[in-house]
Amino acid sequence: MQMNPKKIFKKIRAQRRIFLSLHESMQVLQYYKIPFVRAELAKNAEEAVGFARKIGYPVVLKISSPDIIHKTEVGGYALDLKSEEEVRTAFNKIMCNVKKKAPKAKIHGMLVEKMIEHGQDVIVGGKKDPQFGQMVMFGLGGALVEVLEDVSFRVVPIGRKEAEEMIQETRGYKILKGYRGKTYDIKALIDMLLKTSRLLEKNQEIREFDINPVIVLPKGAFAVDARIIVE
Repeated sequence: MQMNPKKIFKKIRAQRRIFLSLHESMQVLQYYKIPFVRAELAKNAEEAVGFARKIGYPVVLKISSPDIIHKTEVGGYALDLKSEEEVRTAFNKIMCNVKKKAPKAKIHGMLVEKMIEHGQDVIVGGKKDPQFGQMVMFGLGGALVEVLEDVSFRVVPIGRKEAEEMIQETRGYKILKGYRGKTYDIKALIDMLLKTSRLLEKNQEIREFDINPVIVLPKGAFAVDARIIVE
């Protein structure tokens, strides 16, 4: 059952925090029909194994905590898990890592995600500008986004033409439009940008918002991670 983002934001304000956990961020995206890779929140290792079996291997595990923004810094994830034994071992190792490196962090659980391979990483997101208000962002994503700084912005709300222009303005567009026989679903990206624009327009309390990465495939584009900060 989908939860209205307004209820999520009300809950975190009552808890005097500004960061959403990964699972809460996923719920916000799903409410606005932004495609998120198939995922389930597991509370323990056995639940993780059960969800992995249901989702189908290989899977990814990611810690879900409002107190952990950068999972890499605390050893909070594991990729390409292909068996029950690997999932169980990874779950326990991640929990051990987090308790050691972020002992005061509140843990909501572990997100078990279907692993998507052979796609192109991009970033979709936004931020609240003091002068222009909510702005939507697009760029080449993944670990290199801060290095390449290959991003474009528009003031919310945007239309289909503006979304298309945002993609075309980036250097990464040369990759997305196809090379060496590879093609990517630019129409799915445009649709995601339009939905992100609406999300930002309807939720003015959002200060920063990143879906990084979005994995673009020959057909479809899926969020696999998200970060939301509210005022």
